[in-house]
Parts: sequence; structure tokens; C-alpha cells
Amino acid sequence: MESIPNGTSALVEHNKIWQEIEKRRRESSPLNGGGGSLKEAISASISRGKLVSGSATGGSAVMKTFANPFWVEMGVLCRRGFLNMKRTPKLFLARLVTVLGTGIILATIFWQLDTSPRSAQERLGFFAFAMTVMFYTCSDALPVFQEERNIFMRETAYNAYRRSSYVLSNALISIPSFVILSVGFACTTFFAVNLAGGAKGFGFYVVIILASFWSGISFISFLSGIIHDRIVSFTVTTSFLSLHFLFCGFFIARNRIPEYWLWFHYLTLSKYPYEAALRNEFNDPTRCFQQGVELFDNSPLGRFPTTMKLKLLKSMSDTLDQTLSNSTCFTTGVDILNRRGVNDLSKWNAVLVTVAWGFFFRILFYFTLVLGSKNKRK
Repeated sequence: MESIPNGTSALVEHNKIWQEIEKRRRESSPLNGGGGSLKEAISASISRGKLVSGSATGGSAVMKTFANPFWVEMGVLCRRGFLNMKRTPKLFLARLVTVLGTGIILATIFWQLDTSPRSAQERLGFFAFAMTVMFYTCSDALPVFQEERNIFMRETAYNAYRRSSYVLSNALISIPSFVILSVGFACTTFFAVNLAGGAKGFGFYVVIILASFWSGISFISFLSGIIHDRIVSFTVTTSFLSLHFLFCGFFIARNRIPEYWLWFHYLTLSKYPYEAALRNEFNDPTRCFQQGVELFDNSPLGRFPTTMKLKLLKSMSDTLDQTLSNSTCFTTGVDILNRRGVNDLSKWNAVLVTVAWGFFFRILFYFTLVLGSKNKRK
């Protein structure tokens, strides 16, 4: 082209025109103050991936605006959560199989319990294990947020939604599945074990199971927010739930726990649903769990024949100057509650405390997201 006269003039002219266009484009860009504010410039940079929200370094600005209002974010996140559950139903199916399978096993072991002293003790064991199962069932949700963490941090880095929207939607989408699990477990065990209370007792039984699920999943969400390693989180969760099972009041009554460990008894999550279930079962003062010769069942005299036991009752009646017969009630449900130290909260107050634990751990989960994910690019 050099050998041709004016051979490069066309290229030179094209370069001048291109530079002029680029100059006008830069002058009109929001980053140079032309045609927009600093806020618009930062928004443009965020959209191109050059800036992120949060405390920035090196002179980057901070953006705290969100594209959508809170209720729109809630709708989108809830819809996405339900869609994910529909696409990957394995977690719900695993919980359903676990809950129903455990319920069937418990129903066959504690089949149609009567009101004898031995059955009363078996009812205590049933409730202790049944209420603890709810918390262990929720532990399978530990990897969920750990898998979503990178997505959450990337989306909140660009202010796609508020952290509070994520926490609240995460709580709401879990409720329908837990309602199904609660009703399923209650139907499997309530009538088979011959629990008391009729329709009202069954309704309260469903409520306390649902409250246990709510408290358990909130606790697991909190742990998943502060512990990032999956193996460590499972180890910590198993240890905590085992200690909660120990201090719930079944293995050792509240009035027998040493004073220096009593504080942990009140911090135990399974204490409150366990005591609520016991009150629902044993709160009837007219229901007798030890009558007549059953007084000797848990003693060395239990091996004697019934006729001998009746004579012993007659001798005791003459000695004590009281009427003691085979129809005399020695232990009611209220007596069992007092022996176990279950007398500080009513059953509905115990439910409220269980639900309050769930809200408390949800709040802690929110703060772990705020403090644990600064969304900074390094």
C-alpha cells in the first residue's frame, strides 16, 4: 500500500473517525460524570462485574440499593425454593421414609400400652425417643446451605436480594413439608400406642411435633451458617443432639440434675417438646397408673401371687387405719409428672418456648449471614 499514492489515507481517516466516536462515548459515559450521577456509574460498574456491594477497598464505592422490594424478593425466593424441592425431592422423601419408618417401629414396640406402672414407664421412653427423632431428622439439611453458599454470596454481592429475604423464605418453604411429616408421624404412632386425649390430644400431639421440627431445622440452619465444613458440622450436630437427649429429663429427672448442670437442662431443645408431650398424656388427675396390687409390681413382692398381695393390702390398711383395696389408686398421671419434675411449665407454654427457640436460631442464622459473608472480591 506504500507504493500506491494515498494508499494509507483511507486507514488514517478511518482511525480518526473511530477515535472521535470513542472520545464522545467516553465523555457521555456515567463514569466520567456525563449524563448520570455517581450512583448510576456505580450501578453500571456492578452490572459489568467491576464493582461489588459491601465495604470495598481501593476506592470502590458502597452500594446498598436493591432492585426489588422485600415482598417481591420473598415471592421469587419462595418460588425458587419450591421449584428446587420439586426438582430434587430426595431430601423430602428421605425424611418421609425416616419419619414413617421410625413411627412404625415405635408403634410396633409400644403397641397398645395400658395404664399399668410398667406401661407408664414405657410411655416416658416413647415420648423421649419420639421427640428427639424430630431433631435428628432435621440434621440431613446441613449440606443444603453449604451447597448454596457460593450462589448466595454471588447473588447478595450484586444486591440481588436481601439476606433477611433469604432467611425468611428459607424458613417458609420448609413448613409445608414438616406439616406433612408431623401428621404422618402422629397418625402412625398416636392410635397404635394408645395415647390419651382423644381428638384434642391428637391435635396437640401434631402441634408439638411440628414445633419440634421448626425448632430443629432452625438450629440446623444456624449451625450450617457458622460451620462451613460438612464433616465438622455433622460431628458437632450429633454431639449437641446427644447432649440434648441426655438432659431432656428422661434419663435423669430435673430435680435430680446437679445444680451446676441445671442451666444446660433449660437450654436443651428437646426438653420443652418432651415435657409438653408428657403433660398432654399425664395431666388428667382422674387417670390411674398404679392401682391396688399393682403397688407391688416394681418391688421384690411383685413375684408373690395376687391372693398374697391382697392380704398384704389388708394388713397395710389395718396398720395405717385407711381403706386400701384392689381398687385404690396409688399413682395418678399428675403424680408421675411431679416425680419427673415436669411442673414448671404448662403444655402450651412449653410449645411456645419450643417455637421461640426456632425464631431465636433463625435470627442467629441471619446474623451469621451478615457477619460471615462480606461479599468482597479479593
